[in-house]
Amino acid sequence: MLGMVFTEFIEMVEDRFSPEVADAILSAAELPHGGAYTAVGYYPHEEIVRLVGLLSAQTQMPAVDLVRAFGEHLLGRFTVLYPQMFSRHTNLLDFLASIDGEIHVEVRKLYPDAQLPRFSILSRSPDHIALFYQSPREMDALAEGLMLGAIRHFGVPHRLTRRAGMHEGQPGIVFDVHRE
Repeated sequence: MLGMVFTEFIEMVEDRFSPEVADAILSAAELPHGGAYTAVGYYPHEEIVRLVGLLSAQTQMPAVDLVRAFGEHLLGRFTVLYPQMFSRHTNLLDFLASIDGEIHVEVRKLYPDAQLPRFSILSRSPDHIALFYQSPREMDALAEGLMLGAIRHFGVPHRLTRRAGMHEGQPGIVFDVHRE
């Protein structure tokens, strides 16, 4: 997993909880590198799962809620770090439709070894998009948080729902986004 995901996670923990909480979970994780993440490095995704679990235990918040909140935080950071990815699109549904065909292409240019989830468009209308999320990491709560952050960024009310689904014989999550 990209190092910038880890550095942003630690930043979110420091901002939302405290630097002491961030230090506590990094110490408790007993990581081989001591939690010294670099934005350009690659780290096993099991490490973020471990950190989230430790944060959940520390804060008594469900891990899925923490991952979703992190997704929202991360989207906000992406708007600052990569504004061109957002300025190309005038609305949320066009932006979401561009995840695999544009955004992930750009991410791979910056991070050639990135292992990204797959988003397939199942259906699309002017007021709705259904996206199929598939990833061996099963970080669908992160994807959901990123989409919630995108809804906030574009500033037009949308309703996001999720359900288990199948696409091309593979299990995954279907995210439905409806304009309200």
